[in-house]
Amino acid sequence: VSTSHLQLAAFVLGTVGWILCTVSMGIVEWRVWHVDNTTVISSGIAWVGIWKVCFISYLYVSPGYREQFCHKFSGYDSFIPHEIYAAQGLLLIAMFMGLLGLAATIFALRNVYMGITHKTLIAPFFLVGGIFYIFAGLCVLIPVSWNFYSITHNQSIAFPPSYYMPSSPAAQEAGAAIPVGIVAVILLLLSGTFSLSYRSPMTANTLMK
Repeated sequence: VSTSHLQLAAFVLGTVGWILCTVSMGIVEWRVWHVDNTTVISSGIAWVGIWKVCFISYLYVSPGYREQFCHKFSGYDSFIPHEIYAAQGLLLIAMFMGLLGLAATIFALRNVYMGITHKTLIAPFFLVGGIFYIFAGLCVLIPVSWNFYSITHNQSIAFPPSYYMPSSPAAQEAGAAIPVGIVAVILLLLSGTFSLSYRSPMTANTLMK
């Protein structure tokens, strides 16, 4: 037990990082667009996520919605930029990899703290868990960095007329999903590093000799 304190911390950090990864997927505020024409976009602000785009409108632009209008992206939409497609796929992979990392870490910690048999599997499962955590962190890092690059360069998106969105904003900034994703990356990479640092008592004694 005394040799696995970092791995317990890895489990806690990995759990929080995995939750934040999942949260970032659902947040629509990846990009915050400021638009000049407020005829339809009444607040002058639109939120572009990886699954849909939303804005506040006082016009009747969508059945059942008089204030907030959202339009979901389809897998057949050719106008969606590559960084959004990448975010959709990589975040799903990150969520799955993070879940596998948590499962491997739980199994190893269970053996450590409950003194259950199969002790020879403790180090390999910590190793596998650490690899999954790091892989999940990298899968989050790529879309977060790519979308942040697009935001800082004020890149446009050629929305079709049915979206009621301009192709280019007057200005845009990073939404809440970006910092959430960054924190998730940090926690997942730390978790992976801590998991990989595990040394069984047998290995530690061998190294000391």
